Amino acid sequence: MPRVGLTRDALIEAAADTADEIGFEHLTLAVLAKRFGVRDASLYTHVRGLADLMEGVALLAHDEWAEVLERAVAGRSGHAALTAFADAYRAFATGHPGRYAATRHPIAPDRLAASTGVTRIIEACYALLRGYDLPEPDATDAVRLLRSTFHGFSDLEATGGFTADRSLDASWRRAVDALHRTLTDWPR
Repeated sequence: MPRVGLTRDALIEAAADTADEIGFEHLTLAVLAKRFGVRDASLYTHVRGLADLMEGVALLAHDEWAEVLERAVAGRSGHAALTAFADAYRAFATGHPGRYAATRHPIAPDRLAASTGVTRIIEACYALLRGYDLPEPDATDAVRLLRSTFHGFSDLEATGGFTADRSLDASWRRAVDALHRTLTDWPR
């Protein structure tokens, strides 16, 4: 008999929270079962195994991240959209490290196709670029530049990779301003 309150959605949400606490790479069924006070085998009523659970966390993380990024760019353009998007990206990556790591986890193509999270993230990226009027393939190159910069900075920040006696926020602002200038004067 399934335990009251123990559902697939509850497991995935708890797994995402646990991943934020201990790291996505340390997520196991045993850790999650302990959190719920059940045996590992009880979880198989709701998930097919660890791979299924991790895909579920990845899909949840994409949906949550998409919502954050969409809100950030809504009604904004140019520098304002870029700044809001960048800040939302950084806050999600550093504030939810397990979920952020999950966004890089492979997802089966059929499950990915059934989800809107990844598509919505991509649309939010291109929405922020509309203010810069970049045609293809320049827009794709710009998205790759932004993601590389935001990911690199956030990852280094989250892992203590910056040790200089300089405010991270000041460096972040400078990086975002430099990206704005680069997007504004994009080589044609």
